[in-house]
Amino acid sequence: MKALSAIYTIWYRNVLKYFRMKSRIIGSLGMPFFFLVIIGFGLNSTIAIPGMQVDYVEFIAPGIIAMSILFSSMFSGVQLVIDKQVGFLKETLVAPVSRLHLMIGQALGGATTALMQGILVLVISLFIGVNLPSISGILIALLFMFLIGLSFTSVGIAFASRMEDTHGFQLIVNFVLFPVFFLSGALFPLDRIPGWLSFLTYIDPLTYGVEGIRYGMLGVSQIAPVLSFAALGGFLIAMLLLGSLLFNKIKI
Repeated sequence: MKALSAIYTIWYRNVLKYFRMKSRIIGSLGMPFFFLVIIGFGLNSTIAIPGMQVDYVEFIAPGIIAMSILFSSMFSGVQLVIDKQVGFLKETLVAPVSRLHLMIGQALGGATTALMQGILVLVISLFIGVNLPSISGILIALLFMFLIGLSFTSVGIAFASRMEDTHGFQLIVNFVLFPVFFLSGALFPLDRIPGWLSFLTYIDPLTYGVEGIRYGMLGVSQIAPVLSFAALGGFLIAMLLLGSLLFNKIKI
């Protein structure tokens, strides 16, 4: 019970801070809206998706949802750096609670807020013309959205565990985020990727998250959903282990 209480407390703190920061919620919707409306509709009539009977804006909507979750989950790690600076993390770590449970609470909190961010973008995409998927499709999409959030929140925690400065954290995260996003097939079909880039695309874990969401929303994808689930699930386990290891090494 003590472990569950610790996990819930850390999770609740992250979620509560998210709802209290209205500017963060609104501001984080700017880039997804730009991609969906400006790029999506701007290229809608000029780009055809081979093998898929969907418009370009429908094709990129799952990728933009994944992008929103990716950015939100990775940057949730900055809270850990701030907690170090203000002394909150030190007070937490000296409590008679396993560090593993604290890390799980932090990861679940970041993943939950990232999922909420993704759901907001999903709702926006429905309003601008993306067809409403079936109930089973929505559940599949939500599953992959949560897996992306939990995976990359764990990555953010791993980075934050080794850093003391928020500016340095943001620079490192930005260095990682953009290649991960643009190599994921979020904006273009995987079979149109140049051969020398295809290897990087298929080792990019976000690729499998995007294809999983795409399957849930559109009913079609270029990677089998079972393979996407297995690949993203394996990455999640690896990042949870890495995040736990580095979080456990934080010195107070």
